[in-house]
Amino acid sequence: MKSLQHYICNATLIGLCLAATSGAYAQVGSINSVVISHVFNDMAGATVTPVNSYPGSVTLSESGVTRVASGGLNRDVWQFSNNGSTAYQFQGNDYFNASFTLTLSGGESNVDLEGGFLFSNPSGNFGGDDQIVAVGQGGNAGVVFQAGGPSFNLFYPNGTYINGTAITMGFNYVVDPNTSNPAFQYSVNGVFANAGTGGTTYYDLGGPVGNPGDVLGGYFQMGNGDANNSGQALFSNISIIAVPEPATIALLGLGLVPLMARRLRK
Repeated sequence: MKSLQHYICNATLIGLCLAATSGAYAQVGSINSVVISHVFNDMAGATVTPVNSYPGSVTLSESGVTRVASGGLNRDVWQFSNNGSTAYQFQGNDYFNASFTLTLSGGESNVDLEGGFLFSNPSGNFGGDDQIVAVGQGGNAGVVFQAGGPSFNLFYPNGTYINGTAITMGFNYVVDPNTSNPAFQYSVNGVFANAGTGGTTYYDLGGPVGNPGDVLGGYFQMGNGDANNSGQALFSNISIIAVPEPATIALLGLGLVPLMARRLRK
């Protein structure tokens, strides 16, 4: 007859195994909403109209984006959240695959209108923003690029953008299997940016994320135009999925699950 201690030990082992396998999912898996804010306000008289229908879509719209002084930008952002009131603070082991489909519209041909992914890292490895950007209007209209973080990439011709059309962007935080370092991956319309020789798509960071202000979401911005200057960014099919920590995969590969099964058979 099995002792009470035997069952307690088995239960403890099962709990430890489940904790190991679910640890990577506990935090990113709690994301259930987004928060929206108006962060650049150079054209203070503009009308800002956000529509939060997450996870189906987020719409950021502005109209009357103009002022007498030359130059300036208005920017709106949405950020992933797990409580509906504050942006989710990413930690070092919060590995994820994120994506959305972006459609920009409106604007004026000679005034900047753009949108895309925005990972903010104000005090961390690269101390600024890491973006995947589609430009719908302005002097760089039609260009799609990634800037900030550990790299710069011009997505061409796969990333050529036409205002009013949809483009799919992907932003991953993973571990580079070649170096075991935390890394970003960037994709446009399903094609990953090439990080260098050998065809690797992993852009290694100086260390893990997890510094104050490390948040992820999408942004939309417009430059100073005339009184009729208006535009919109529609983010649809928004997705963020946790991926396992490498340590979890290694533990499973070394046989924690078979070990648990053997313990239960005893």
